[in-house]
Amino acid sequence: MSTPNERPLRADAVRNRRRALDAATTLLAEAGTTLSVDAIAKRAGMGTGTVVRAFGGKDALIDAAVAELLEPIVKRGRELRNGDEGLESLRAFMRELMAFQAAHYAVSDQLGGLDLPATGKLRAELVEIVAGMVKRARERGEIRDDIAPAAITALLGETAFAIAKASNDTPALADAFITVLFDGLRPASG
Repeated sequence: MSTPNERPLRADAVRNRRRALDAATTLLAEAGTTLSVDAIAKRAGMGTGTVVRAFGGKDALIDAAVAELLEPIVKRGRELRNGDEGLESLRAFMRELMAFQAAHYAVSDQLGGLDLPATGKLRAELVEIVAGMVKRARERGEIRDDIAPAAITALLGETAFAIAKASNDTPALADAFITVLFDGLRPASG
């Protein structure tokens, strides 16, 4: 909670940070909610000044909340990338990523223009994870090699977001999209 040159936070400051962070992550999961310091403070049962002091500002608070939400999906992606399942790992991760995005896509529109270094780092890692899975599947001959890996990675990411946004309550639709997408990525036979 503090850097080597800073004093450790007092217990009440740690509690306030946790309450504000919990309120922000709860609001992030609610469709149609506008993220503001006032809304976060109200949800946390705190004053806006206390919320700002706990994080130094809205950007830092939103960054911490979004990063906290992203960490488990990034961890899962690392596990699948480091496994030995090839294309099945990528397919499984796409399902999980779509479910995650379906639960949280509404907040994406509110993140523009904010300074979110921790979130940006995790998002970049997600792209690297998918790129690593694509590379492995290509090396194993499970994905066609006539499309650039970066294009496949972008296609998967954009498709995952679009499907999640369109079908947050319809897993069967997401599965159908995944099937069609992955069928299209198979190497041509003969």
